Order: sequence, then structure tokens, then C-alpha cells
Amino acid sequence: MGQVGGRAKKRRITLGVPQPKQEEFFCATERFIAYGGARGGGKSWAARTKAVMLALAHDGIQILLMRRTLAALRENHVIPLLRQLYDAVPYKASTREFLFPNGSRIVLGYCAAEADVLQYQGQGYDVIFLEEATQFTEFQFQALTESNRSSGLCRTDFRPRMYLTCNPGGVGHGWVKRLFIDRNYHGSETAGDYRFIKSLVYDNPYLLQHSPDYVKNLENLPETRRKAMLYGDWDIFEGQYFSEFDRSIHVVSPFEIPRGWRRYISIDYGLDMLACLWIAMDEQGKAYVYKELYESGLIISDAARRIGEVNGSDEIAMRFAPPDLWNRRQETGKSAVDIFLEHGLYFYKSDNSRVQGWYDLKEWLKPYTDEMGIRTARLTIFENCRNLIRTLPALQFDQRNPNDVAGEPHELTHAPDALRGFVSSDAARAWCGGMPDEPDDTGYTSFLEYGI
Repeated sequence: MGQVGGRAKKRRITLGVPQPKQEEFFCATERFIAYGGARGGGKSWAARTKAVMLALAHDGIQILLMRRTLAALRENHVIPLLRQLYDAVPYKASTREFLFPNGSRIVLGYCAAEADVLQYQGQGYDVIFLEEATQFTEFQFQALTESNRSSGLCRTDFRPRMYLTCNPGGVGHGWVKRLFIDRNYHGSETAGDYRFIKSLVYDNPYLLQHSPDYVKNLENLPETRRKAMLYGDWDIFEGQYFSEFDRSIHVVSPFEIPRGWRRYISIDYGLDMLACLWIAMDEQGKAYVYKELYESGLIISDAARRIGEVNGSDEIAMRFAPPDLWNRRQETGKSAVDIFLEHGLYFYKSDNSRVQGWYDLKEWLKPYTDEMGIRTARLTIFENCRNLIRTLPALQFDQRNPNDVAGEPHELTHAPDALRGFVSSDAARAWCGGMPDEPDDTGYTSFLEYGI
């Protein structure tokens, strides 16, 4: 409210009229509510309008509205909300939040980088909106669920919940599809907590009337993209690199590795992340990723120590590392593998051909029917290797080189890069069970080589 002639002047907020699918979204009360599935369904309007409705209806409610980038946040929510709430609700630009007179608050946030989501740790929001959810990684989604709890400031009896809007495709396609389309739940996930409201451009009469060319553009898209963007077909994931990946085939329950199977280690290392995979091969040449180590901020000596701790008593036939770890640092004259060697770990140099390595991995993941009539693949992953399972199906094609995997989001590449190093090795290519007794020493690092 404002003051005019000594009297309080009420400011009117116009919300607009929802179309039927948007009204269904507004009325839903499940723990996780997803809306959309195709372009033009009015997702952004529905999200910000529902946020305003909640802020007005529940005094003191704390709401977080997220987009992946600042530019998208500004164009889709900051500017429209400033127009809608002008003079009625103060906006604090420094913290990107609308402060309602009744104590409610709408905070606008974004996660351009994987780790940006960590800034919300320790905070409590009664409601979180994840706009264009398939642009977020599963890690970011899970991290935000930890902040979706009672703020203690809402003065009504309100159960915390999350609203998501989404289209098929994008880095988060896999986890959104699993939860809301396939309804394939793990652990403590409960079907009753999840609801998907499908909305197509044909459900949006305003857009049909005022932007008929937009609809025509969707109808004229190439078939694969048209099925996803116009009809909301979630079985079409344009841009997914490893379309072969199927959790029901490639993820298996852990079992004790037989003593006679050869075991290997393959790593991708940097200060941002150490991804280390343990792989066992049976006598038929099938590979099982049975253990993983996934930690950030480790210097090489600490990385070597952690590998040793996780390895335990496993007898490792060979270890593989990417070629860049052989680069010597100018100030010390040592390479990363030199330091690993000083701590008791020696490595073979993995193949440096990225594209061929990804092709190799596709072959390993290709499903087939075995002699028992069971669908399987040459490579499977123990379900305890959560990071590899999370990142591998999320990889997309590089737009500049469609034969390669996209390097962004970078966090998704670590575990798959480690796996690529293994499948492109001689150990993996010796299909009939392990390396020959006397392997080729090309790329082998020894103490003698560096005068140690």
C-alpha cells in the first residue's frame, strides 16, 4: 500500500485467467508437481503466477523461484514480475527478492554452474519452483530438495512442496522422465508424492490466437524435435549421447566379485574432481563397474591415499589414467603420474582418442539378449556407483562436434571420462577376458623412466 493525501492507497495485483491445464497446476498439492512437457504450454506464466498466489494467500511464506541462467531468470521472471507487482510489492535488486507486506518473500535464483546450488544449503524455503527443470542436473535438483523445508516463517499450516516446469531434452531429461513420466521410483521415493500435468501448445488458447506463427514453427520442426517440442514425447531425447543406457539393463545389484576375475582401475583426475572407477572382467569378457570414488578438492597425494583406502585389499591388474597426467609441471619437473608413483600407484596411459573412446563405450553399452533370453550388455554397473549412473545417461552431443560428448556441464564428464579410459584400453579390447600375460609397455610409467 502507498500513501495518497494522508490515506492508504491499495495497489491492485492483476493475476490473469488460467487455461484449464494451468488451473489444474494451481490446484495440485502433491509434494512434487511437474507441469508442461512441450513448448507453448504457458509454463513460465503458470510458475510465477502460482508463486504470487501463494505469497498472497500464506502470510510469511518463503518461496524460491529458480532458472538455470541469469539471463533466462531476468527475461522470464524478474521483468514480468516487476511489471505485475509494480508499486504493490517492493523489489530488492541486490538480493533479487520481492518482499510482500504480509511477510511473504519470493527469491529469484539461478544455477549457471553445478556448484552454484550449494549457496542454498542451510536455507529453508516452503516452496521451490524449478523452471525448465530439464536444464538442471539431478545433483542440483537433489540439493534443492534439501532446502525445501519449513522456513518457520509461514504463519499458515503449509506443507513444503516443489513445482517444476519442463520440456523433454536437456541435461536433466533422464531424472525428470524417471520421476514424472516413467514413475520409476528408488529408495524412499513414493509414487503419491509426484504428479505430472501435461500441457501442449494446443492447450494454450491465448498463444493459439495471438501467435499462430509460433505454432506453425513447432509443426514444421524436424520429426524428432517436433515429437518432443510439439507433442511432449519423452521417449525422444534429442541430444542424448548414450541413448543405449537403460537402468533396467545396465544397473545391477552388487555381488561378490569372484577371485579369478581381473580387476582394473581407471581415473579422471583434477582438483575439481577425482573420479576413480573399479572394473572387474569375467571369463567371457563382460565388464562390471563395481566401485567408485568421486571426490573434489584432493591434491595428488591425497587422491592416491583415498584410492588406496577405497581399494582395500583388491588385487589390481592395471590402472589407467588420461594422457594429460603425463604433462610435466615447469616449476617442479614432475608430472601428476610421477607423484602418484611416489605414493605407490603406477598407471598405464589410456587412449587419447575421445571420439573413438565414446564409440567403444557405445559398443559396450549396446543391449543384447543372452543365451538365457535375458536382456543385458557387455558392461554393467553396480547400483552403488551412483555418480557414474547419474552422469553417464545425462551426457549430450557436442553441438560443434556431434561425434563427441559435450564438455558442459563439466561435472557430468568426470566419471564417464574415467570409464572411457578403460573401454578404450587393450584390457577392454581383449574381449575374451583380460590382458595377455605380457602386455604392451607403450605408455607404461615406471620408476626407472623418471630416474626414481
